[in-house]
Amino acid sequence: MSAGDSGRSPFGVLVIHGFTATRESVELLEEPLLRLGIPVSMPTLAGHGASSPAALAGMKWQAWLRDVEAAFRELSAEAERIIVVGHSMGALLALHLAVRHPGKVDSLVLVAAAIRLVSLLAPGRPLHYVALPVSFFVKRWGLKSVFADPEGAVCRGHYDWVPTDAVLSFFSLVRKTVRLLPSVRCPVFIIHNRHESTVLPESVEVLLGSLGTPERDRSLLWLEHSGHQVFCDCERRTAVEAVTGYVAERRRR
Repeated sequence: MSAGDSGRSPFGVLVIHGFTATRESVELLEEPLLRLGIPVSMPTLAGHGASSPAALAGMKWQAWLRDVEAAFRELSAEAERIIVVGHSMGALLALHLAVRHPGKVDSLVLVAAAIRLVSLLAPGRPLHYVALPVSFFVKRWGLKSVFADPEGAVCRGHYDWVPTDAVLSFFSLVRKTVRLLPSVRCPVFIIHNRHESTVLPESVEVLLGSLGTPERDRSLLWLEHSGHQVFCDCERRTAVEAVTGYVAERRRR
């Protein structure tokens, strides 16, 4: 497909990393996407990638949304339509972009979308009602990166703890995102893990039961072995090829 009259590429790809992660967790996508001849943007969200997780203290989800909005605007100067790839929390932010920019977002790739978390304190889970009271006493939320193949993982783990107030803001983003799912109309490709320690597989049920996207424009790939960091773990090649193939197919339309 040739460039449009504006001189911009017909398509661009915005890749959004997850909560407490960095662009390192998704950077394996960059080279194969660039080989398609389209511009690619991989922003680092506020509070992420710092030397200490304390950088996330007081951080609100609206700041992360502003970051992806800014990256979206910059990429829009180079591309007429944008495919948004989001991992985990990045998938939630991608869904918000689809609702905010229905004419500009071509499609979404939602990877391990953080709709239903393993934590019992998370939204939609049995003990969510005590998350706020717990935050008055617990100021650091412990984290652990779990890989199906720790020896073969190609990126580092995320922060080993995070300020609890940032976790509560993340939870708020989860709740708000679930409510807007019926307003998402663009094509969606879901990649999800059957077994991991961060996001539950029932997230897919929530997505498929609530998205406004017509069934003909939905597709799904299950990964059988990966931990949460899909693009770093044992099935990373499968995941990268699936994303790249989907983008290439959208580009040919």
